[in-house]
Amino acid sequence: MVVPTFDRARLLPRALDSVRGQSFRDWELIVVDDGSADATRELARRERDPRVRWVGQERSGVSAARNRGIREARGDWLAFLDSDDAWRPSKLERQLEALEHDPQFLACHTDEIWIRRGVRVNPRRVHRKYGGWIYHRCLPLCCISPSSILLHRGLPDRIGGFDENFAVCEDYEMWLRLTHRFPVQFVPEPLVVKYGGHADQLSRSRWGLDRYRVSALVKCYRGCALSHQQRIWTAREIVRKSTILAEGFRKRGKESSARYFRQVSRRYRPER
Repeated sequence: MVVPTFDRARLLPRALDSVRGQSFRDWELIVVDDGSADATRELARRERDPRVRWVGQERSGVSAARNRGIREARGDWLAFLDSDDAWRPSKLERQLEALEHDPQFLACHTDEIWIRRGVRVNPRRVHRKYGGWIYHRCLPLCCISPSSILLHRGLPDRIGGFDENFAVCEDYEMWLRLTHRFPVQFVPEPLVVKYGGHADQLSRSRWGLDRYRVSALVKCYRGCALSHQQRIWTAREIVRKSTILAEGFRKRGKESSARYFRQVSRRYRPER
């Protein structure tokens, strides 16, 4: 398991305790401290569990931290846990059981519980999770939580790791590369608790996340070996998001950005 963290000493113990509380016990945990300046190092010094390894690096971003953890990992399966989330006790056990039952899958994700400012909220219908060949479902928004995914160790070698050029939506970009080539198993149980609403959430730190999603879609359209149907789906989503962004920038008086996204929208009109 890989837990990237940056200045989350207040939240990190909850995440680590949820790993220690797993019913599946044969795990290793790599905590990648991405240049924290808070009490994270003190937590590392107090660590006594031999299954937990702490790795420090200069501030490089969440993608670089996850990739560092991937390189350090020695097990056959990779799991990720964001330092502000937590796992239910049976999370790993249920996923490994599902993968053993259907060994053709190399990736598995689960349903989740959402907590916002201490209150449980129901995800909207658009956030519903799916399994199988889900590339088309991954285009509108990120439909796989990094904290829920379990990947075979060999997959990052085949599809690449997290793209360190993406400040946000790095998970969205990676799942496009994953799901256009491989089906993903889904365990329909809420085995991850996602806590939101705090000020340092990455998804709250950038306006207009679709700017980054458009970049990810264009990268996939140009660089991935998409089928004809996948290319059509991808182009349609580029056009849809770019059109919305262009209008949003126009309303904010940012005409150069609006012009750019209008050009993107015209360039990627779907093939017939």
